[in-house]
Amino acid sequence: MPPDTAPTTSDPPTRSTTVHDAHCHFFSRRFFEALGREKYGREAAVGSAQVAAELGWDAPGEPETLAACWIAELDRHHVSRAALIASVPGDEESVAAAVAKYPGRFVGFFALNPNAPDARDRLVRALTDLRFRCVCLFPAVHRYRLDERGVATVFEIAATHHAAVFVHCGYFSVEARGRLGLPSLFDLRSGDPLALAATAVHFPSVPVIVPHFGAGFFREALMAAEMCPSIHLDTSSSNSWVKYVPGLTVTEVFRRAINVVGPDRLIFGTDSSFFPRGWRRVIYGAQRTALDELGIEPDAVAKIFAGNFERLFESVSRSVG
Repeated sequence: MPPDTAPTTSDPPTRSTTVHDAHCHFFSRRFFEALGREKYGREAAVGSAQVAAELGWDAPGEPETLAACWIAELDRHHVSRAALIASVPGDEESVAAAVAKYPGRFVGFFALNPNAPDARDRLVRALTDLRFRCVCLFPAVHRYRLDERGVATVFEIAATHHAAVFVHCGYFSVEARGRLGLPSLFDLRSGDPLALAATAVHFPSVPVIVPHFGAGFFREALMAAEMCPSIHLDTSSSNSWVKYVPGLTVTEVFRRAINVVGPDRLIFGTDSSFFPRGWRRVIYGAQRTALDELGIEPDAVAKIFAGNFERLFESVSRSVG
């Protein structure tokens, strides 16, 4: 989650513009406490407010309080719906509480390590009792390959419960870890979109979301998406990974992605996460400007900013509800 780098080059959303954000992190009390235990030791009495203060961020309070903050922020920017990600395994209840309070505004995503001993039970409970719509895999963090049997099991369960699978490929960083001086012991080799496609192609009914256009594995993400029609690319964050490809710009990323997968498989997101920064309007501005520069038709723009999210998660919601 790199800092914002793109200039605000377009007007913010208006009440007449429908915008859904497919990528927001719900940094709850448990998220901050997990960071505190890692930095100060599992036995240290370090609360979420102390860790948030060290980061220079607002303390989250209870899940319902944080959910209300998000609603106020989304309303201020005229964002209609948002996916909230429970960003550490075991924090499903926090996002579930937010979704239960505002079911028309939030869609629940949650992080899962498919190799954890309780992975199957947690996954089934999240997709049934807690009414989540999407399971998130971070292979670089938990160090597994995307063509392993455990990942296929996640897809099997997702197919049974009409859920989506979000898979972080490519470069991965966590801003809070850097600020706290924690090492990032991630295996970037694990997030290979081609290995993901090898699994996903066997589960065509399961929508797959790859954030940040593959986060540096852009070519591989496009190849995987062309091979596997269930793969969607989310547009979130400043996409600073373009620095690894000389001459590549966000506008060119959109052009190439639309040429390969079309506007029906691009889903807008910001990678918003903490307060007081709040919703990353600058991301919306840069991406809207890129699409304007490319002359993308209004109907296609509407699909990217809202329609594709609505299509994926209305159908999932109906099936589960």
